[in-house]
Amino acid sequence: MFDEVVVAIGVNQDKRGFFTTEQKVDIIKQATKGLSGVRVIHYEGLTADACKELGIKHIVRGVRNFMDFETEQSNADANRRLNPDVDTIIIPTAQEFSHISSSAVRDIIRHGGDTSTFMPKGVNLPKINV
Repeated sequence: MFDEVVVAIGVNQDKRGFFTTEQKVDIIKQATKGLSGVRVIHYEGLTADACKELGIKHIVRGVRNFMDFETEQSNADANRRLNPDVDTIIIPTAQEFSHISSSAVRDIIRHGGDTSTFMPKGVNLPKINV
């Protein structure tokens, strides 16, 4: 679909993330290692502004279910109002991945469980203090 994909990690000051922004960047770089045309960055502020600054015209979002779709549709509407030059493409996940949620994976990590079936090969999660 695209010559280049920018995986852009937004920094939400209102949320205390499970991993630091630097750790998230590292995890995604591990997951996309060997893929050409993939760049991993982080940004602060509004997604619509980051898209404008970076010249990004399309946001690609994955959804697992109808609730995800409603959230992403609302975000797409807001982003389009803030930056009319950006469109959002919403792609449903493959059925074999629809059960995976960040909440479930965080819970497995928190309790010392094996997350290898939920992660791409080659991804080593940082150790965390629980």
